Amino acid sequence: MTDPHAFLVGGEWRISTDILDVRFPYTGEVVGRVCLAGSGDIEDALRCAEQGFDLTRRLPAHRRSEILYALAGLIQERAADLIDTIMLEAGKTRALAESEVVRARETLEVSAEEARRIDGTILPLDWNTAGEGRVGCLRRFPLGPVLAITPFNFPLNLACHKLGPAIAAGDSVILKPASATPISAVMLGEMALDAGMPPEAISVVPCRTDLAERMVRDDRIACVSFTGSPAVGWHLREIAGRKRVGLELGGNAAVVVHEDADIPFASGRIVAGAFSNAGQTCIAVQRVYLHRPIFEEVLTMLVDRVRTLTVGDPRELGTNVGPMISESAAAAAFAKVQDAVAGGAKVLVGGTRDGSVVAPTILVDTTPDMAVNRTEVFAPVVTVTPYETFEEAIAFVNDTEYGLQAGIFTHDSRRIAQAFVELRVGGLVVNDISTFRMDHAPYGGVRGSGIGREGPKYAIEEMTEERMMIFSP
Repeated sequence: MTDPHAFLVGGEWRISTDILDVRFPYTGEVVGRVCLAGSGDIEDALRCAEQGFDLTRRLPAHRRSEILYALAGLIQERAADLIDTIMLEAGKTRALAESEVVRARETLEVSAEEARRIDGTILPLDWNTAGEGRVGCLRRFPLGPVLAITPFNFPLNLACHKLGPAIAAGDSVILKPASATPISAVMLGEMALDAGMPPEAISVVPCRTDLAERMVRDDRIACVSFTGSPAVGWHLREIAGRKRVGLELGGNAAVVVHEDADIPFASGRIVAGAFSNAGQTCIAVQRVYLHRPIFEEVLTMLVDRVRTLTVGDPRELGTNVGPMISESAAAAAFAKVQDAVAGGAKVLVGGTRDGSVVAPTILVDTTPDMAVNRTEVFAPVVTVTPYETFEEAIAFVNDTEYGLQAGIFTHDSRRIAQAFVELRVGGLVVNDISTFRMDHAPYGGVRGSGIGREGPKYAIEEMTEERMMIFSP
Protein backbone atom coordinates (compact mmCIF):
# COMPACT_ATOMS: atom_id res chain seq x y z
CA MET A 1 0.00 0.00 0.00
CA THR A 2 1.38 3.39 -1.00
CA ASP A 3 1.80 6.23 1.48
CA PRO A 4 -1.35 8.28 2.06
CA HIS A 5 -1.78 11.54 0.17
CA ALA A 6 -1.02 14.68 2.14
CA PHE A 7 -3.47 17.58 2.28
CA LEU A 8 -2.75 21.23 1.55
CA VAL A 9 -2.93 24.11 4.03
CA GLY A 10 -1.92 27.53 2.76
CA GLY A 11 0.56 26.03 0.30
CA GLU A 12 2.04 23.63 2.88
CA TRP A 13 1.64 19.87 2.47
CA ARG A 14 0.70 18.14 5.70
CA ILE A 15 0.10 14.60 6.90
CA SER A 16 -1.85 13.20 9.84
CA THR A 17 -2.53 9.93 11.58
CA ASP A 18 -6.23 10.17 10.72
CA ILE A 19 -6.32 8.26 7.44
CA LEU A 20 -9.25 7.88 5.03
CA ASP A 21 -9.40 4.82 2.78
CA VAL A 22 -10.62 5.61 -0.73
CA ARG A 23 -12.41 2.64 -2.26
CA PHE A 24 -13.18 1.58 -5.82
CA PRO A 25 -16.99 1.55 -5.84
CA TYR A 26 -17.26 -1.52 -8.08
CA THR A 27 -15.28 -3.90 -5.87
CA GLY A 28 -14.88 -2.02 -2.60
CA GLU A 29 -11.11 -2.46 -2.68
CA VAL A 30 -8.91 0.31 -1.32
CA VAL A 31 -7.36 2.26 -4.22
CA GLY A 32 -5.83 5.11 -2.25
CA ARG A 33 -5.48 6.68 1.16
CA VAL A 34 -5.73 10.32 2.17
CA CYS A 35 -4.72 12.10 5.37
CA LEU A 36 -7.56 14.03 6.96
CA ALA A 37 -7.12 17.54 8.28
CA GLY A 38 -7.63 18.03 12.02
CA SER A 39 -8.89 20.92 14.10
CA GLY A 40 -5.55 22.73 14.15
CA ASP A 41 -5.15 22.32 10.40
CA ILE A 42 -8.59 23.82 9.80
CA GLU A 43 -7.72 26.81 11.96
CA ASP A 44 -4.51 27.28 9.99
CA ALA A 45 -6.39 26.99 6.70
CA LEU A 46 -8.81 29.72 7.78
CA ARG A 47 -5.98 31.96 8.92
CA CYS A 48 -4.08 31.40 5.66
CA ALA A 49 -7.20 32.08 3.59
CA GLU A 50 -7.58 35.45 5.30
CA GLN A 51 -3.92 36.28 4.70
CA GLY A 52 -3.99 34.90 1.18
CA PHE A 53 -6.95 37.06 0.27
CA ASP A 54 -4.83 40.14 0.93
CA LEU A 55 -2.62 38.86 -1.92
CA THR A 56 -5.25 37.61 -4.37
CA ARG A 57 -7.39 40.71 -4.17
CA ARG A 58 -4.43 42.74 -5.43
CA LEU A 59 -3.66 40.47 -8.39
CA PRO A 60 -4.35 42.23 -11.70
CA ALA A 61 -6.81 40.62 -14.09
CA HIS A 62 -4.13 39.47 -16.51
CA ARG A 63 -2.28 37.63 -13.74
CA ARG A 64 -5.41 35.86 -12.52
CA SER A 65 -6.11 34.85 -16.10
CA GLU A 66 -2.55 33.58 -16.58
CA ILE A 67 -2.80 31.40 -13.46
CA LEU A 68 -6.01 29.84 -14.71
CA TYR A 69 -4.68 29.19 -18.20
CA ALA A 70 -1.60 27.60 -16.66
CA LEU A 71 -3.81 25.40 -14.47
CA ALA A 72 -5.86 24.36 -17.48
CA GLY A 73 -2.63 23.44 -19.26
CA LEU A 74 -1.49 21.30 -16.33
CA ILE A 75 -4.79 19.44 -16.34
CA GLN A 76 -4.18 18.69 -20.00
CA GLU A 77 -0.66 17.45 -19.24
CA ARG A 78 -1.84 15.22 -16.40
CA ALA A 79 -5.00 14.06 -18.11
CA ALA A 80 -4.08 10.37 -18.08
CA ASP A 81 -3.43 10.34 -14.33
CA LEU A 82 -6.61 12.29 -13.64
CA ILE A 83 -8.71 9.95 -15.78
CA ASP A 84 -7.42 6.89 -13.96
CA THR A 85 -7.97 8.56 -10.60
CA ILE A 86 -11.57 9.52 -11.39
CA MET A 87 -12.33 6.04 -12.68
CA LEU A 88 -11.08 4.43 -9.49
CA GLU A 89 -12.37 6.80 -6.82
CA ALA A 90 -15.72 7.65 -8.45
CA GLY A 91 -16.37 4.39 -10.31
CA LYS A 92 -16.88 6.21 -13.61
CA THR A 93 -16.51 4.59 -17.00
CA ARG A 94 -13.42 5.61 -18.94
CA ALA A 95 -15.50 7.62 -21.41
CA LEU A 96 -17.12 9.62 -18.61
CA ALA A 97 -13.80 10.19 -16.85
CA GLU A 98 -12.23 11.40 -20.09
CA SER A 99 -15.16 13.74 -20.68
CA GLU A 100 -14.89 15.15 -17.17
CA VAL A 101 -11.20 15.98 -17.56
CA VAL A 102 -11.91 17.79 -20.83
CA ARG A 103 -14.76 19.72 -19.23
CA ALA A 104 -12.60 20.66 -16.23
CA ARG A 105 -9.96 22.10 -18.52
CA GLU A 106 -12.57 24.03 -20.47
CA THR A 107 -14.16 25.34 -17.28
CA LEU A 108 -10.81 26.79 -16.22
CA GLU A 109 -10.21 28.26 -19.67
CA VAL A 110 -13.60 30.00 -19.54
CA SER A 111 -12.76 31.24 -16.04
CA ALA A 112 -9.47 32.61 -17.40
CA GLU A 113 -11.38 34.55 -20.06
CA GLU A 114 -13.93 35.84 -17.57
CA ALA A 115 -11.15 37.07 -15.27
CA ARG A 116 -10.49 39.76 -17.88
CA ARG A 117 -14.17 40.60 -18.32
CA ILE A 118 -15.27 41.57 -14.82
CA ASP A 119 -16.76 44.85 -15.87
CA GLY A 120 -18.13 47.94 -14.24
CA THR A 121 -20.60 50.65 -15.13
CA ILE A 122 -20.45 54.42 -15.43
CA LEU A 123 -23.74 55.94 -14.28
CA PRO A 124 -24.85 59.48 -15.18
CA LEU A 125 -26.37 60.96 -12.03
CA ASP A 126 -27.80 64.21 -13.37
CA TRP A 127 -31.40 62.98 -13.30
CA ASN A 128 -32.24 66.00 -11.20
CA THR A 129 -30.49 69.18 -10.10
CA ALA A 130 -28.88 67.49 -7.08
CA GLY A 131 -26.94 65.17 -9.39
CA GLU A 132 -25.64 67.79 -11.80
CA GLY A 133 -21.93 67.39 -12.43
CA ARG A 134 -21.73 64.06 -10.63
CA VAL A 135 -20.85 60.66 -12.10
CA GLY A 136 -21.26 57.22 -10.57
CA CYS A 137 -18.82 54.37 -11.00
CA LEU A 138 -20.08 50.86 -10.19
CA ARG A 139 -17.37 48.19 -9.98
CA ARG A 140 -17.01 44.62 -8.70
CA PHE A 141 -14.43 43.74 -6.06
CA PRO A 142 -13.34 40.35 -4.66
CA LEU A 143 -15.61 39.19 -1.86
CA GLY A 144 -13.14 37.34 0.38
CA PRO A 145 -12.13 33.77 1.22
CA VAL A 146 -14.32 31.18 -0.51
CA LEU A 147 -15.12 27.81 1.05
CA ALA A 148 -15.82 25.36 -1.78
CA ILE A 149 -17.53 22.10 -0.81
CA THR A 150 -17.79 19.61 -3.66
CA PRO A 151 -19.60 16.29 -4.28
CA PHE A 152 -18.39 12.90 -5.47
CA ASN A 153 -20.18 12.65 -8.81
CA PHE A 154 -17.98 15.12 -10.73
CA PRO A 155 -15.02 15.42 -8.37
CA LEU A 156 -12.74 17.35 -10.73
CA ASN A 157 -15.03 19.47 -12.89
CA LEU A 158 -17.25 20.68 -10.05
CA ALA A 159 -14.14 21.59 -8.07
CA CYS A 160 -12.99 23.62 -11.07
CA HIS A 161 -16.42 25.26 -11.22
CA LYS A 162 -15.63 26.74 -7.82
CA LEU A 163 -11.86 27.13 -7.88
CA GLY A 164 -11.84 28.74 -11.34
CA PRO A 165 -14.32 31.55 -10.63
CA ALA A 166 -12.81 32.18 -7.19
CA ILE A 167 -9.34 32.69 -8.68
CA ALA A 168 -10.81 34.79 -11.49
CA ALA A 169 -12.62 36.97 -8.95
CA GLY A 170 -9.49 37.51 -6.85
CA ASP A 171 -10.55 35.40 -3.87
CA SER A 172 -8.60 32.89 -1.80
CA VAL A 173 -10.00 29.35 -1.64
CA ILE A 174 -10.40 26.47 0.78
CA LEU A 175 -11.53 23.34 -1.07
CA LYS A 176 -13.25 20.63 0.94
CA PRO A 177 -13.79 17.60 -1.34
CA ALA A 178 -16.22 14.73 -0.90
CA SER A 179 -14.88 11.98 1.35
CA ALA A 180 -15.45 9.38 -1.37
CA THR A 181 -13.39 11.23 -3.99
CA PRO A 182 -10.67 13.38 -2.40
CA ILE A 183 -7.64 12.32 -4.48
CA SER A 184 -8.49 14.28 -7.63
CA ALA A 185 -9.02 17.39 -5.47
CA VAL A 186 -5.60 16.98 -3.86
CA MET A 187 -4.11 16.69 -7.36
CA LEU A 188 -5.93 19.87 -8.36
CA GLY A 189 -4.46 21.71 -5.38
CA GLU A 190 -0.97 20.60 -6.36
CA MET A 191 -1.50 21.84 -9.90
CA ALA A 192 -2.91 25.17 -8.67
CA LEU A 193 0.33 25.78 -6.77
CA ASP A 194 2.38 24.86 -9.83
CA ALA A 195 0.26 27.22 -11.92
CA GLY A 196 1.27 30.17 -9.74
CA MET A 197 -1.56 30.52 -7.25
CA PRO A 198 -0.20 32.37 -4.19
CA PRO A 199 0.50 29.53 -1.72
CA GLU A 200 -1.22 31.23 1.20
CA ALA A 201 -4.40 31.48 -0.85
CA ILE A 202 -5.07 27.80 -1.54
CA SER A 203 -5.95 24.95 0.81
CA VAL A 204 -7.37 21.50 0.05
CA VAL A 205 -8.63 19.92 3.26
CA PRO A 206 -10.39 16.56 3.31
CA CYS A 207 -11.92 16.52 6.79
CA ARG A 208 -14.72 15.27 9.01
CA THR A 209 -18.20 16.79 8.81
CA ASP A 210 -17.95 18.70 12.09
CA LEU A 211 -14.83 20.50 10.89
CA ALA A 212 -16.47 21.38 7.57
CA GLU A 213 -19.38 22.88 9.49
CA ARG A 214 -16.92 24.82 11.62
CA MET A 215 -15.56 26.46 8.48
CA VAL A 216 -19.08 27.27 7.28
CA ARG A 217 -19.78 29.06 10.57
CA ASP A 218 -16.46 30.95 10.67
CA ASP A 219 -16.70 34.68 10.01
CA ARG A 220 -13.42 34.67 8.10
CA ILE A 221 -15.18 32.87 5.26
CA ALA A 222 -16.95 35.35 3.00
CA CYS A 223 -18.64 32.90 0.65
CA VAL A 224 -19.72 29.27 0.87
CA SER A 225 -20.18 27.52 -2.47
CA PHE A 226 -21.76 24.11 -1.95
CA THR A 227 -22.81 21.38 -4.35
CA GLY A 228 -24.47 18.33 -2.87
CA SER A 229 -27.63 17.02 -1.26
CA PRO A 230 -30.53 19.33 -0.41
CA ALA A 231 -30.63 18.29 3.25
CA VAL A 232 -26.98 19.16 3.81
CA GLY A 233 -27.09 22.30 1.68
CA TRP A 234 -30.02 23.92 3.43
CA HIS A 235 -28.54 23.02 6.81
CA LEU A 236 -25.29 24.75 5.88
CA ARG A 237 -27.19 27.83 4.82
CA GLU A 238 -28.89 27.95 8.21
CA ILE A 239 -25.59 27.90 10.10
CA ALA A 240 -23.63 30.16 7.74
CA GLY A 241 -24.67 33.42 9.31
CA ARG A 242 -24.48 36.54 7.16
CA LYS A 243 -21.96 35.28 4.61
CA ARG A 244 -22.81 34.72 0.95
CA VAL A 245 -24.04 31.18 0.26
CA GLY A 246 -24.49 29.50 -3.12
CA LEU A 247 -26.25 26.13 -3.22
CA GLU A 248 -26.37 23.80 -6.21
CA LEU A 249 -28.53 21.00 -4.90
CA GLY A 250 -30.42 18.01 -6.18
CA GLY A 251 -33.47 17.40 -8.27
CA ASN A 252 -35.76 14.78 -9.78
CA ALA A 253 -35.56 16.09 -13.32
CA ALA A 254 -38.45 15.52 -15.70
CA VAL A 255 -38.61 15.16 -19.47
CA VAL A 256 -41.79 15.63 -21.51
CA VAL A 257 -42.21 14.05 -24.96
CA HIS A 258 -45.16 15.32 -27.02
CA GLU A 259 -46.58 13.54 -30.04
CA ASP A 260 -44.91 15.89 -32.56
CA ALA A 261 -41.41 15.12 -31.28
CA ASP A 262 -38.63 13.24 -33.04
CA ILE A 263 -39.40 10.04 -31.17
CA PRO A 264 -36.30 7.93 -31.94
CA PHE A 265 -34.03 10.84 -31.06
CA ALA A 266 -35.91 11.59 -27.85
CA SER A 267 -35.82 7.93 -26.80
CA GLY A 268 -32.07 7.68 -27.29
CA ARG A 269 -31.39 10.88 -25.42
CA ILE A 270 -33.61 9.86 -22.49
CA VAL A 271 -31.69 6.62 -22.04
CA ALA A 272 -28.38 8.48 -22.20
CA GLY A 273 -29.53 11.09 -19.69
CA ALA A 274 -31.08 8.65 -17.26
CA PHE A 275 -28.36 6.02 -16.98
CA SER A 276 -25.06 7.81 -17.63
CA ASN A 277 -22.88 7.84 -14.50
CA ALA A 278 -25.35 5.32 -13.02
CA GLY A 279 -27.90 8.12 -12.74
CA GLN A 280 -25.72 9.99 -10.25
CA THR A 281 -26.22 13.43 -11.76
CA CYS A 282 -28.32 16.23 -10.31
CA ILE A 283 -30.04 16.70 -13.67
CA ALA A 284 -30.27 13.03 -14.64
CA VAL A 285 -33.58 12.12 -16.24
CA GLN A 286 -35.69 10.61 -13.45
CA ARG A 287 -39.31 11.27 -14.48
CA VAL A 288 -40.50 10.81 -18.07
CA TYR A 289 -43.93 12.01 -19.21
CA LEU A 290 -45.16 10.74 -22.58
CA HIS A 291 -48.13 12.06 -24.56
CA ARG A 292 -50.80 9.33 -24.55
CA PRO A 293 -50.88 8.84 -28.37
CA ILE A 294 -47.18 7.88 -28.42
CA PHE A 295 -46.92 6.31 -24.98
CA GLU A 296 -46.63 2.66 -25.99
CA GLU A 297 -44.33 3.39 -28.94
CA VAL A 298 -41.82 5.42 -26.92
CA LEU A 299 -41.99 3.09 -23.94
CA THR A 300 -41.11 0.13 -26.15
CA MET A 301 -38.15 2.05 -27.59
CA LEU A 302 -36.91 2.95 -24.12
CA VAL A 303 -37.10 -0.63 -22.86
CA ASP A 304 -35.40 -1.99 -25.96
CA ARG A 305 -32.57 0.55 -25.70
CA VAL A 306 -32.01 -0.13 -21.99
CA ARG A 307 -31.71 -3.84 -22.67
CA THR A 308 -28.73 -3.13 -24.95
CA LEU A 309 -26.76 -1.36 -22.19
CA THR A 310 -23.72 -3.15 -20.80
CA VAL A 311 -23.60 -3.03 -17.01
CA GLY A 312 -20.53 -3.85 -14.95
CA ASP A 313 -16.89 -2.94 -14.36
CA PRO A 314 -16.35 0.70 -15.39
CA ARG A 315 -12.75 -0.09 -16.33
CA GLU A 316 -13.96 -2.22 -19.24
CA LEU A 317 -14.21 -0.21 -22.46
CA GLY A 318 -17.65 -1.56 -23.40
CA THR A 319 -19.33 -0.73 -20.09
CA ASN A 320 -22.19 1.78 -20.28
CA VAL A 321 -23.37 1.71 -16.67
CA GLY A 322 -21.03 1.15 -13.75
CA PRO A 323 -21.52 1.10 -10.00
CA MET A 324 -23.03 3.67 -7.71
CA ILE A 325 -20.61 5.40 -5.36
CA SER A 326 -21.11 2.82 -2.61
CA GLU A 327 -23.09 -0.25 -1.71
CA SER A 328 -25.04 1.72 0.89
CA ALA A 329 -26.06 4.30 -1.73
CA ALA A 330 -27.16 1.52 -4.05
CA ALA A 331 -29.14 -0.16 -1.28
CA ALA A 332 -30.94 3.10 -0.44
CA ALA A 333 -31.90 3.69 -4.07
CA PHE A 334 -33.00 0.09 -4.57
CA ALA A 335 -35.20 0.31 -1.47
CA LYS A 336 -37.17 3.07 -3.20
CA VAL A 337 -37.70 0.79 -6.19
CA GLN A 338 -38.93 -1.99 -3.91
CA ASP A 339 -41.28 0.40 -2.11
CA ALA A 340 -42.72 1.48 -5.47
CA VAL A 341 -43.30 -2.12 -6.54
CA ALA A 342 -44.97 -2.85 -3.20
CA GLY A 343 -47.27 0.09 -3.89
CA GLY A 344 -48.35 -1.22 -7.30
CA ALA A 345 -45.63 -0.05 -9.69
CA LYS A 346 -44.35 -2.43 -12.36
CA VAL A 347 -40.74 -3.04 -13.39
CA LEU A 348 -40.38 -3.26 -17.18
CA VAL A 349 -36.63 -3.73 -17.20
CA GLY A 350 -33.98 -3.89 -14.47
CA GLY A 351 -35.22 -3.85 -10.92
CA THR A 352 -32.25 -5.72 -9.46
CA ARG A 353 -29.16 -4.88 -7.42
CA ASP A 354 -25.79 -6.60 -7.11
CA GLY A 355 -23.67 -4.91 -4.47
CA SER A 356 -23.06 -1.33 -5.58
CA VAL A 357 -24.53 -1.94 -9.04
CA VAL A 358 -28.20 -1.14 -9.62
CA ALA A 359 -29.45 -2.43 -12.97
CA PRO A 360 -30.89 0.30 -15.22
CA THR A 361 -34.54 0.29 -14.25
CA ILE A 362 -37.75 1.52 -15.86
CA LEU A 363 -40.91 1.71 -13.75
CA VAL A 364 -44.49 2.32 -14.85
CA ASP A 365 -47.78 2.63 -12.94
CA THR A 366 -46.16 4.77 -10.27
CA THR A 367 -47.96 7.49 -8.35
CA PRO A 368 -46.74 11.04 -7.69
CA ASP A 369 -46.34 10.41 -3.96
CA MET A 370 -43.94 7.46 -4.38
CA ALA A 371 -40.32 8.14 -3.43
CA VAL A 372 -39.18 7.26 -6.96
CA ASN A 373 -41.05 10.37 -8.11
CA ARG A 374 -41.17 12.59 -5.05
CA THR A 375 -37.49 12.43 -3.99
CA GLU A 376 -34.15 12.50 -5.75
CA VAL A 377 -33.28 8.83 -6.36
CA PHE A 378 -29.79 9.64 -7.73
CA ALA A 379 -29.56 6.20 -9.33
CA PRO A 380 -30.22 4.52 -12.70
CA VAL A 381 -33.98 4.50 -12.11
CA VAL A 382 -36.65 6.12 -14.33
CA THR A 383 -40.41 6.33 -14.02
CA VAL A 384 -42.55 6.65 -17.17
CA THR A 385 -46.05 8.14 -17.02
CA PRO A 386 -48.60 9.04 -19.74
CA TYR A 387 -50.36 12.41 -19.95
CA GLU A 388 -53.40 13.56 -21.88
CA THR A 389 -52.76 17.28 -22.43
CA PHE A 390 -49.68 19.47 -22.43
CA GLU A 391 -51.13 21.39 -19.49
CA GLU A 392 -51.30 18.14 -17.54
CA ALA A 393 -47.67 17.43 -18.39
CA ILE A 394 -46.63 20.83 -17.03
CA ALA A 395 -48.55 20.14 -13.84
CA PHE A 396 -46.79 16.77 -13.48
CA VAL A 397 -43.36 18.36 -13.91
CA ASN A 398 -44.13 21.06 -11.35
CA ASP A 399 -45.51 18.62 -8.79
CA THR A 400 -42.27 18.50 -6.78
CA GLU A 401 -40.32 20.53 -4.28
CA TYR A 402 -37.36 20.64 -6.66
CA GLY A 403 -36.69 22.79 -9.70
CA LEU A 404 -33.29 22.33 -11.31
CA GLN A 405 -33.77 21.58 -15.01
CA ALA A 406 -36.36 20.00 -17.28
CA GLY A 407 -36.45 18.89 -20.90
CA ILE A 408 -39.29 18.98 -23.42
CA PHE A 409 -39.52 17.47 -26.88
CA THR A 410 -41.95 19.33 -29.18
CA HIS A 411 -41.77 21.43 -32.34
CA ASP A 412 -44.72 23.62 -31.41
CA SER A 413 -43.47 27.12 -30.57
CA ARG A 414 -46.58 27.86 -28.52
CA ARG A 415 -45.97 24.87 -26.26
CA ILE A 416 -42.31 25.83 -25.93
CA ALA A 417 -43.25 29.37 -24.87
CA GLN A 418 -45.87 28.00 -22.46
CA ALA A 419 -43.36 25.64 -20.87
CA PHE A 420 -40.74 28.38 -20.48
CA VAL A 421 -43.22 30.57 -18.63
CA GLU A 422 -44.93 27.93 -16.51
CA LEU A 423 -42.29 25.35 -15.60
CA ARG A 424 -40.76 26.17 -12.22
CA VAL A 425 -37.17 25.23 -12.99
CA GLY A 426 -33.83 26.97 -13.24
CA GLY A 427 -33.27 25.77 -16.78
CA LEU A 428 -35.43 24.43 -19.64
CA VAL A 429 -33.87 22.38 -22.42
CA VAL A 430 -35.96 22.28 -25.60
CA ASN A 431 -35.79 19.19 -27.82
CA ASP A 432 -33.22 17.59 -25.56
CA ILE A 433 -32.99 16.13 -22.08
CA SER A 434 -32.70 17.81 -18.70
CA THR A 435 -29.17 16.44 -18.40
CA PHE A 436 -27.74 18.75 -21.07
CA ARG A 437 -25.36 21.35 -19.68
CA MET A 438 -22.74 23.70 -21.11
CA ASP A 439 -20.13 24.64 -18.53
CA HIS A 440 -19.98 28.34 -19.44
CA ALA A 441 -23.75 28.83 -19.18
CA PRO A 442 -25.67 29.79 -16.03
CA TYR A 443 -26.69 26.70 -14.09
CA GLY A 444 -28.70 26.34 -10.92
CA GLY A 445 -32.13 25.69 -9.51
CA VAL A 446 -35.12 27.19 -7.80
CA ARG A 447 -37.17 26.09 -4.81
CA GLY A 448 -35.55 23.07 -3.11
CA SER A 449 -32.86 22.79 -5.78
CA GLY A 450 -30.80 25.70 -4.52
CA ILE A 451 -29.92 29.36 -4.80
CA GLY A 452 -27.42 31.17 -6.98
CA ARG A 453 -25.94 30.19 -10.32
CA GLU A 454 -22.80 28.42 -11.47
CA GLY A 455 -20.97 28.82 -14.76
CA PRO A 456 -17.79 30.91 -14.40
CA LYS A 457 -19.27 34.31 -15.34
CA TYR A 458 -22.22 33.85 -13.00
CA ALA A 459 -20.23 32.29 -10.16
CA ILE A 460 -17.86 35.27 -10.30
CA GLU A 461 -20.86 37.50 -9.63
CA GLU A 462 -21.61 35.39 -6.54
CA MET A 463 -17.97 35.67 -5.40
CA THR A 464 -17.63 39.43 -5.83
CA GLU A 465 -19.43 42.45 -4.42
CA GLU A 466 -20.48 45.66 -6.11
CA ARG A 467 -19.09 48.91 -4.83
CA MET A 468 -20.33 52.35 -5.85
CA MET A 469 -18.23 55.49 -6.12
CA ILE A 470 -19.82 58.88 -6.72
CA PHE A 471 -17.44 61.40 -8.22
CA SER A 472 -17.95 65.11 -7.89
CA PRO A 473 -15.42 67.06 -9.99
